[in-house]
Amino acid sequence: MTTRNAQPPALRAFDSPEIRQAVAELRLRLSNGTRTLLGVAGAPGSGKSTFSARLAETMGPGLALVVPMDGFHLGNAVIDGTPLKERKGAPDTFDVGGYFSLLQRLARRDEDVVYAPDFRRSIDEPVAASIAVPARVPLIITEGNYLLSDEPQWRHVRSQLDEVWFIDTPPDLRLSRLVERHILFGMDRAAAEAWAGGSDEANARLIEATRHRADRVIPWF
Repeated sequence: MTTRNAQPPALRAFDSPEIRQAVAELRLRLSNGTRTLLGVAGAPGSGKSTFSARLAETMGPGLALVVPMDGFHLGNAVIDGTPLKERKGAPDTFDVGGYFSLLQRLARRDEDVVYAPDFRRSIDEPVAASIAVPARVPLIITEGNYLLSDEPQWRHVRSQLDEVWFIDTPPDLRLSRLVERHILFGMDRAAAEAWAGGSDEANARLIEATRHRADRVIPWF
């Protein structure tokens, strides 16, 4: 017989009281038939993508889709040979205006289908029109680093979101996940550790400073 303690850690974490309450209140919000745009923010390596995918799965078929902010990374053709290349993932390395426009379209819900970009780590590039978002889907989960930033352009992004949840992950776990992710996508360990402790960590400090603006803080291990 399978017991709860035999579940993988991510599944156990998703069954926490904080998440159960958040999901219950989210379902209540959706019960009026309107579309909800939920932001999921957190530092690099916090598990935003895994959490968002698990949340969409929990809500049930046809009820939720994940549209990541990472689809609005500036392309390598734009940042190669510039100082932005060494800071990829910083706030000014995203097309914030494009992301804001997409959120406006998703909030209006007046198109049969909206096509959103995705980010492919295997090629380290955004890919246009990779996610189809039908008007019938009531919950759009958009996950990204800077959803709670107080910078003017990012405040416009926040204005389109009904709620933003902040994913709280222990720093050591977050850092180790980042290193392994970078290795998985082609860096050697030394380079992965340098990037995770350098550019990623600088961005993480910016993001952690915004957590007090979240509607909820979700512990996630």
